[in-house]
Amino acid sequence: MLKIRKTFVTGFSTLAVLSMVISGCGSSASPAPAASGTAQTTNGNSPAQDSSSMERVEGGTVRVAMSTEPDNLDPYLSAATDTSSMMDNVFDGLFEAGENSELVPAVAESYQISEDGLTYTFNIRKGIKFHDGSDLTAEDVAYSYAKLSGLNGKEPLSSKFAVIEKIETPDDSTVVVKLKAKDAAFLAANIVAIVPKDYEKQSEKPIGAGPFQFVSYAPGQQLVLEKNDQFYDQERKPALDRVEFKIMPDTNSSVLALQSGDIDMIPGISAQGALQLGTGFQIVSGPQNMVQLMALNNTVKPLDDVRVRQAINHAIDKDVIIQTVAEGNGAKLGSNMSPAMKMYYQEGLENRYQPDAQKAKALLKEAGYENGFKLTITVPSNYAFHVDTAQVIAEQLKAVGIDAQIKQIEWSSWLEDVYNNAKYEATIVGLTGKLDPHEVLGRYETTYGKNFFKFSNAKFDDIVNRARTEIDVTKRADMYKQAQTVLTEQAAAVYIMDPSRSVALKENLHGFTMYPVQKYDFAAMYFSKK
Repeated sequence: MLKIRKTFVTGFSTLAVLSMVISGCGSSASPAPAASGTAQTTNGNSPAQDSSSMERVEGGTVRVAMSTEPDNLDPYLSAATDTSSMMDNVFDGLFEAGENSELVPAVAESYQISEDGLTYTFNIRKGIKFHDGSDLTAEDVAYSYAKLSGLNGKEPLSSKFAVIEKIETPDDSTVVVKLKAKDAAFLAANIVAIVPKDYEKQSEKPIGAGPFQFVSYAPGQQLVLEKNDQFYDQERKPALDRVEFKIMPDTNSSVLALQSGDIDMIPGISAQGALQLGTGFQIVSGPQNMVQLMALNNTVKPLDDVRVRQAINHAIDKDVIIQTVAEGNGAKLGSNMSPAMKMYYQEGLENRYQPDAQKAKALLKEAGYENGFKLTITVPSNYAFHVDTAQVIAEQLKAVGIDAQIKQIEWSSWLEDVYNNAKYEATIVGLTGKLDPHEVLGRYETTYGKNFFKFSNAKFDDIVNRARTEIDVTKRADMYKQAQTVLTEQAAAVYIMDPSRSVALKENLHGFTMYPVQKYDFAAMYFSKK
């Protein structure tokens, strides 16, 4: 019966614990500079320094400035990305998110999928203990998934698990999950935390099986974690003894605290903050799996003509935008997928529309708009990054005869007018990364309720619908690459960049890695002797 067996889990993207559908690129500040001469900047997937000659220190406390309070310590009740990035160190799921959007084994050491794609069998690693000393068994997984899916008779806590029909535990090391319908995205949902059976005080004293365990939380002050000496995965055993998340909503105060030595890390730092730091610090930057774009309403004239949309793409120089608005810190895009999603990213599309005013004018003439037209670009006023981008684009469009007017509106109005009702012509916004590719590209399906692009293409719909149920990872990835190509060829929008996310660290703090989801893996981090 069992057709597919994997002992090392790769090939499926992970799901974000919870992120907004749309975002203004995280903050109104521009990304940190790529190089300032005052702080060392590196790619997030490589060590911030060559630490091979540095003496590693076992132990130590890392203090992290967090701009927001935890919303709930229970992983099933939390709705904040910052909270999940802190508490991810306390909890482990069947799988963990990998650097390249793959899944890596955690609580589950292997899995099998039935030939019909409806039955998933997970083989649970033996010898795992929760922080309270109890053994983690298949019963705990079944309990966790029953809560998430509503099979416990209560309201489901996650729509991702609504597809589950039945959960069976033939023995302490085996969990069999039967689905109501084939769903290729289900495997990716299994990064969710596994919690102890019948323990109902996660909001007060969370208990997981991760590399760090919860110590205390003082609202407005700090959240403290300590190393889990009984952590099951010796290869991921933490070097650090303690992590203290300091609640510091004022970004300037965070920078001053890092300078003075009161903290060791700022997870998100602006260009101004990075320049302010001075020497003795690192700035680690990388794609944040966010797509900044100028959405075009494909149903309003003249944007309903693909030639006009292609002309707009040829009129815009993305490199100029990246240099002027993002200070050079952004990955140029050609479709609605970030290179952070390496497994699914279709390379080369970023060069499909080279800046070419003459080509743009020729396309406009062919479409019947030789003298250009007026275009209103609606932008959420609270995001300076997007407003600045709109201003650059408006100037570039003038060169091909398009008179672009910028209309700034409040975020709440943008959500209602643009996102909910598609009452706009063009808009600039950032779409947060979803680590399941269908959640990224499914936004363009004809039947998707929040398709504010009003994009409708039968070929695209067919590809993504087939990909939704394709279990073979190679075939699935290829389908989503084909779907990206359709979006680019049809010029559904102007895909601009994935602005870099920047993290500031002390010079002697090592091991930080950038993930396609906001994740801080403190088990991999350590200090070196100064």
